[in-house]
Amino acid sequence: MITFSKAYEFIQQFPLPFIAALGLLAGIIAQLILGMSTQAHVIWFATLLVCGVPLVLTTVWGVVRGQFSVDIIAALAIITAFIMNEAFTGAVLVLMQSGGQAMEKYGLKRAMFTLDALLSRAPKTAIRMQAGGQEIIPVGEVKVGDILLIRPGELVGVDGTVIDGEGEIDDAAITGEPFVRFVNKDKVLLSGSILVNGALTLRADKTTEKSQYATIVKLVQQAQQEKGSIQRLADRYAIIFTPLTLLIAAIGFAITQEAITILAVLVVATPCPLILATPVAVLSGVNRAAKAGIIVKGGAPLEKLAAVDVVVLDKTGTLTQGIPVIDNIVVFPGAAYSTDEVLYRAGIIEQQSSHAVAKATTKAAIEKFPQLPQPTQIRETPGAGVIGDYENKPIAVGTADYIQSQLTPEQVPAYLTFMQTFAHEEKLMSVIAMNGQCLGVIFFVDAPRPKAIEMISALRRMGIKHIVMLTGDNPRNAHRIAQALGITMYRAGLHPEDKVAVLKEISARHHHTLMVGDGINDAPALASAFVGMAMGAQGVAIAAQAADIVLLEDNIEGVVSALAIGRRMLYIAKQGIWIGMGLSLLLMCIAACGLIPPPVGVVLQEIIDVTVIFNALRARK
Repeated sequence: MITFSKAYEFIQQFPLPFIAALGLLAGIIAQLILGMSTQAHVIWFATLLVCGVPLVLTTVWGVVRGQFSVDIIAALAIITAFIMNEAFTGAVLVLMQSGGQAMEKYGLKRAMFTLDALLSRAPKTAIRMQAGGQEIIPVGEVKVGDILLIRPGELVGVDGTVIDGEGEIDDAAITGEPFVRFVNKDKVLLSGSILVNGALTLRADKTTEKSQYATIVKLVQQAQQEKGSIQRLADRYAIIFTPLTLLIAAIGFAITQEAITILAVLVVATPCPLILATPVAVLSGVNRAAKAGIIVKGGAPLEKLAAVDVVVLDKTGTLTQGIPVIDNIVVFPGAAYSTDEVLYRAGIIEQQSSHAVAKATTKAAIEKFPQLPQPTQIRETPGAGVIGDYENKPIAVGTADYIQSQLTPEQVPAYLTFMQTFAHEEKLMSVIAMNGQCLGVIFFVDAPRPKAIEMISALRRMGIKHIVMLTGDNPRNAHRIAQALGITMYRAGLHPEDKVAVLKEISARHHHTLMVGDGINDAPALASAFVGMAMGAQGVAIAAQAADIVLLEDNIEGVVSALAIGRRMLYIAKQGIWIGMGLSLLLMCIAACGLIPPPVGVVLQEIIDVTVIFNALRARK
């Protein structure tokens, strides 16, 4: 629904179409109601002059810069109308051209406003420790050697080394490695990581400009510069349509020997199906996407989606959930418990811990056993494990080393032999012991998203030639996920610049790539891809900034929806272009014979406009 405030906002931002509409209406009232023909002509001529000059100058400036656009015919028609004193015709022309441009820009602005809420993740401040206490400073003022305090939930602003404290750090967005990791003294942290819990004192090893986050930002900027701009759909058709129009106008002048014929041809040729109807289709597609939780940064990315034939997907957080889930449970040889009983006891103890692995264990236990009793005497060692009492027996859950310290001396040799069988296992694990005896091991994986397989199948049905997975994770985890999803092409252990290199390799084979990612380390690839799509629900600002399209909802099926919307929009836009150009061509031939005066031509052109606009509105569905 259009409100007064929205209308006022539109007028403030785009005054030309408002002035043109007002002038055109005032002239019509003066002509038809008041019978003041001279005054009506003056009003229309003033409208043509005030609104036409900026439009023509903008088009001329574009031509000077080498931009051959659809606006050239309209500019020529406006100039001709001015020279020949056809004020009414010129006023209608400036309304159509300025209105189409304003509509496209306004729609993009509205979409980008929705996106602004995501772009707030970049580190902005840091807490510097000094002899006199703490001070909050802009992160750009941090110097090498500064001592910084990192509190729970805060973003690490610069690369540095932990000199005191301990906690769990989430750096999946930077490294691509799933799950949080425990850090303490002497561990190195990268800017852009998040401290999940605990508190750390960090010594800055690099300034903001030389830290990992800033390095990735520079890669994004470089990729965007190399990517360049895409020619608008309408402008591509104008390359053919404009010379043809000028040729028919010249033929018309040769036939009638009257200059008014040139204006008549230009008027009916004025490509409003391109100037107005195509933006309507694009805007309808952008709005349709927004309703589905997909923010598209303008018409060009939506157009380009239709040409995509290769989809490249990040693994962690995109194809996978980015959180641990239980893969399997192995019972210690000789332990008199089933896997469910091991899970039950682990769940009892882990429900008191905030660790991501503990939450995964508790969730799995509650799904099997809705009522978990509360343990007593809980004692947690950060980064190692937790121990508590249940039925007067101590139960410990934690790392292999932590559990070894809880065992009776007699069981340690058997325990070490048991754990040796998992020496080459790269899965995350928790070991469970009760009353000094090992019960078993729970293994965790970063599982595929529930809808990922359906999404891959849908992409193949849509004719996508190749589906590629890229990840910074290790090869074994990458192979496991690729195999589970039926993806045969994947690369693992990649840094941000490596992902960009892979995309360049694919592009060199004349493919159009859609890159989908969610992390900071995906941002350069998102910027360099033919189309970049960010999973924005996680709030990673640099990924959202680098991408052409942002999925606001944490739903991988949005990839398929976006492709479908893009293809439908382009089909409808092209349909409108061919209908409009075909009808305009027919009228141009008639006008070239001197059978259509410019005022009549304007009316006929508007009938074509209404036809293709109504057709373009189908892209909303």
